[in-house]
Amino acid sequence: MSVDEAVQAATPRRRVARAMRFAATITAVMLLLFGLPWWTLLLAGNHWPTAVVTGGTVLAAAALVSFPPLMIAGHGRHLDWAARIADTELGVIWVLFTWALLGNLLRAVLVLAGVADPVRSRLVSVAVVGITLVLLCWGYAEAMRVPRVRRVEVRLDRLGPALDGLRVVLITDTHYGPIDRARWSAGVTEVINSLEPDVVAHTGDIADGEVAARRAQAAPLADVRAGLARVYVTGNHEYFSGAQRWVEHMATLGWEALHNRHIVVERGGDRLVIAGVDDRTAGGSGVPGHHADHTAALTGTDPDLPVLLLAHQPQQIDGAVAHGVDLQLSGHTHGGQIWPFHYLVRTDQPVLQGLSRHGERTQLYTSRGTGFWGPPFRVFAPSEVTLLTLRRA
Repeated sequence: MSVDEAVQAATPRRRVARAMRFAATITAVMLLLFGLPWWTLLLAGNHWPTAVVTGGTVLAAAALVSFPPLMIAGHGRHLDWAARIADTELGVIWVLFTWALLGNLLRAVLVLAGVADPVRSRLVSVAVVGITLVLLCWGYAEAMRVPRVRRVEVRLDRLGPALDGLRVVLITDTHYGPIDRARWSAGVTEVINSLEPDVVAHTGDIADGEVAARRAQAAPLADVRAGLARVYVTGNHEYFSGAQRWVEHMATLGWEALHNRHIVVERGGDRLVIAGVDDRTAGGSGVPGHHADHTAALTGTDPDLPVLLLAHQPQQIDGAVAHGVDLQLSGHTHGGQIWPFHYLVRTDQPVLQGLSRHGERTQLYTSRGTGFWGPPFRVFAPSEVTLLTLRRA
């Protein structure tokens, strides 16, 4: 057997091995997510009646077994009804798992306090269920409400005096999806217009779904008013949902799609470069012509002018620093969306939310997001419409 033949023969085996490792990892995570709440609420010394244990076990098993096919049908086959159920189930089990884990810390405290079972375990169960229900109700209300306005001043060294006080409204991660939020979208547009912005920026993840499926939810974006510009860049979710079609559709709504390009806005003789790059996942998406290209986005710009860059992910800040960008606007993190997912996000992104400095010149503002992805809950991570007022340093 030749070397080439040996490599070709080994490739399918490696693919099978990777698939098996992935399946084993997912199975272990699922068993932990569903298993810990089941054990905490039903078996850990509670001594519930047999009917309660049996009923709870059947419910937990049904949730565990139904979740993967619902998720595949919802986000693989784009069946909105399945996505709504699976996403809600994911949010519920994440919050329940978190507080079951913390509940077992309470169990240790009760042991030290001399509280015996079944009182100890039943106290833990009541606390876990009570906190979970409160957080889910509050988190749902937070996710579905029109976001509050977050006001931030950003001082830029190179900003011209006529541009001092420029009002930039940032929205991001609207994630128009399986839950119809056309009225919510109209409410967001009303909030934006009430701020009388000079520039409105959307930094991607506009929708989960194709233009044809989410057209009505995106329609209110056509009514957004801005004195100088409305600009948009793609996020990673566009590359699951027809990125080029969203770029073209945003243009029909009157927005400048900054697909590795820039525009220049002017007020009182002073100018500002507004540039945009594709999401960092664009290059591997297979969509022709899509990849993050800072050089192309800034080609032809006056090096003395301040630069405002739109890039979906905070992780793209290194490119901004390398190209002397003054301020990058990003989203993607959702501020963690459901605590304590915040800590997992920070393993992938340099910033979770807010204004930060990177290098001598470049600042980054990361929004917590205007909408939500998947689970219709926001816990300790409120959504926002951001009003950034640019000031001379």
